[in-house]
Amino acid sequence: MSGNLLFEAIVFLAGAIICVSIAKRLGLSSVIGYLLAGVLIGPYVLGFIGEEGEDILHFAEFGVVVMLFLIGLEIEPKNFWNMRKTILGMGGIQVALTIGLTYILFTFIGYEWQVALAISMAVALSSTAIALQTIKEKGLMNTTFGSSSFSILLFQDIIVIFMIGALPLLSNSSEHTSNEASHSASTLIQSLPIGLQTLAIILSVVIIILAGRFIVVPMLRKVAKTGVRELLIASAFLIVFGISYLMEFVGLSPALGAFLGGVVLSTSEFKHELESTLEPFKNLLLGLFFMAVGASINFVVIANSPLTISGILLVIIIIKALVLFITGRIFNLKIDQNILLTFSLAQVGEFAFVLLSFAFQLNILEQEQMDIMLVVTAVSMSLTPILTVVNERLILPRIGTKEFIKRPMDHIAKSQKVILVGFGQFGSTVGRFLRSHGVETTILDFDSNRVDFLRKMGFEVYYGDATREDLLESAGIAEAKILICATNEVSVSKAISKIVKRKYPHIELMVRTKSRFDAYELLNLNVNNIYRESLDTSLALASDALNKLGFRKYTLNRQVQNFIKYDEASLKRLAADPNRNENYIFKVRKELEQQEQLLEDDFKRGIVTFDKHWDGEHIRNILSKNKKSKNS
Repeated sequence: MSGNLLFEAIVFLAGAIICVSIAKRLGLSSVIGYLLAGVLIGPYVLGFIGEEGEDILHFAEFGVVVMLFLIGLEIEPKNFWNMRKTILGMGGIQVALTIGLTYILFTFIGYEWQVALAISMAVALSSTAIALQTIKEKGLMNTTFGSSSFSILLFQDIIVIFMIGALPLLSNSSEHTSNEASHSASTLIQSLPIGLQTLAIILSVVIIILAGRFIVVPMLRKVAKTGVRELLIASAFLIVFGISYLMEFVGLSPALGAFLGGVVLSTSEFKHELESTLEPFKNLLLGLFFMAVGASINFVVIANSPLTISGILLVIIIIKALVLFITGRIFNLKIDQNILLTFSLAQVGEFAFVLLSFAFQLNILEQEQMDIMLVVTAVSMSLTPILTVVNERLILPRIGTKEFIKRPMDHIAKSQKVILVGFGQFGSTVGRFLRSHGVETTILDFDSNRVDFLRKMGFEVYYGDATREDLLESAGIAEAKILICATNEVSVSKAISKIVKRKYPHIELMVRTKSRFDAYELLNLNVNNIYRESLDTSLALASDALNKLGFRKYTLNRQVQNFIKYDEASLKRLAADPNRNENYIFKVRKELEQQEQLLEDDFKRGIVTFDKHWDGEHIRNILSKNKKSKNS
C-alpha cells in the first residue's frame, strides 16, 4: 500500500502488539498471533503490505538462522555427537517415507514424475521456525519429544543441501540456464564435480570449526577488553553473518552453518553473553518471519481452486502425520511424546519456499502448480499452532491418561508420604536429597520417556499431567502428607494448588516459584510454603562475600535467617495489591526501608554481633589461651 519504510515498520509492530497480546490472553501460542497479524495486514485483507511482503519474508528468514545459532550454543560438541544416530535415523526415515508417499500422491493426481519428485522433496521439509519456537515457548526442549523434533529438523536442514543440488537434474529444459536462474541457483558448489562438491562441504565445516577456536574467540576477548557493549553486539552479528555468507557461498544452508558455529562456541566463555545479546533480536526477527508467512497467503489462488488446495493440504498433513507417528514408534517414543511429535512437524516448512521457487526457475513447475504449492505451504504453517492447541486440549488429555492407566505401577501398592511434581534439575535435587535421608517420594512427570528412565533408576514415578485429579488420586494423594511442586511453570503450580486446597486440605503444599509476582499469585491462593529460586542462592552468595570481608559466619547465618523472615513478611503484605502502579512502588520502597532498618537494629542491639558460635578463629583463640595458661 505504501513504500514508506517507517509506515511499514509501524504497521508490522502495531499488528504484532495487538494480535500477539490477544493470542496470549486467550491462552494461545504467540506464533498464532503473529500469523494472524500477517494475514490482517497482508495484501488480501487490509492491504497495508503489498508485494514487498515477499522481500520482508526473505529478510525475516534470518531469524531462523539466529535461532539455530542460539540452539547450537546450548549443545556441546559431545552431546551433538551423541545425537548422531537419532539425527540420521529419525530424520532419514521421516524424509524418505514422506518423499515416497507424496510422490505416489502427485503422480496419481497426474503430475509428471519430475514435478511430483520436486514437490515431494519440498513437502518432506517441516518448519524449523514454528516447531522450535513452540517447543521452546512451552519449555519442552529437554523432553524426548523436543530432542526428537530437533533431530528431525536438523537432518532436514542438512538434506536440503542435496535437494537443491538435485533439482537441476530434473529439468529437461535448457531455459534454466537463463541469467535469472543461474544467478540464484548456480552457486559455487553446484558448478563443481560431485567429488569437489563434497570436499567443499567438508572444508566449509572445517573452516567454521577452526575459525571458532582460533579467530572468533580471540576476537571476542579483545572486544570484551574495550568494555563497549555495542562492539560485542556487532561482533555477535558479524559471527552469524559471516557463517551464513560462507554457507551460502558454497551452496549450503545458512541455518545449518549457524547451528554448527553455535556448537563450536558452546564451550567458550562467551556462550552466555552471545545468548543474551542475540535472544531479543531472534525473537523479533522470528515474529517478523511469522507475520510475513501470514501475509504471503494468497487468498485469490484459494478462491480460484478451493477444493484442490483443501484436498492437497489435508492429504499432505495426513501423510506427514502418519510418517511422523511411524517414525516415533520405530524409535520407541511413548504415545504422548509421539503425538506431540506428530502434530508439531506435520506442516510444510519455510525451506519449501526456496525449493519451489528454484524448481519454477528451472521450468520444472508451471506457474499454477507453484502458486498452489506456495499457498499450501503457507496455510499448513499457519494451521500448525492451531492443531497444536487442539492436540493439547482435546487429544493428549484422553490418550495420555489411557497410556497412564495401562502402566503396571499405576496401582498403589504402598503410598509414599511425599509426592514430587516435576523431576527436572530442581526437582531431581530435591528428590535425591530426600532419598539420601531415607524418604521415598512418588514422582509425577509429563515426559513418559523420562518416566521409564527414572523407574529403571529405582524411583517410584508416574506419567501424566499433575493438574488432573485422577492422576493425583492414583499417585496416592489421599494418604500423602506433603506435595512438592518443583515445576518451573507457574500455571501448573497454580492449577495444582487450586486442586489441593479445594479437595485435599490436609496436604502440606510446598511450591517452587521464580519471581515475587508469581509468589503473589500463589499467596493469594493461600499457599504459604513458597520457595523462590533466587532467594537462598543470592543470600548465600552475599553471605560468603561478607565472610571474605571479615564478618563471622554464625553472625551472617543469623542475619540471613532474619532477612528471609522479614522479606517473607513483606511479601505477604505486598501480595494484597501486586499491581505495578505508583501505590505499589510506594509500598515497596517503604517495605525495603523498614526491612533494612530492622536488620541494622538487630546488628546494633548485639543479637548477633557477640555470637561466637561457629566462629573457628574465636574458638582457636580460646584454646590457645587455655593451652598457654596450662603451660605456665
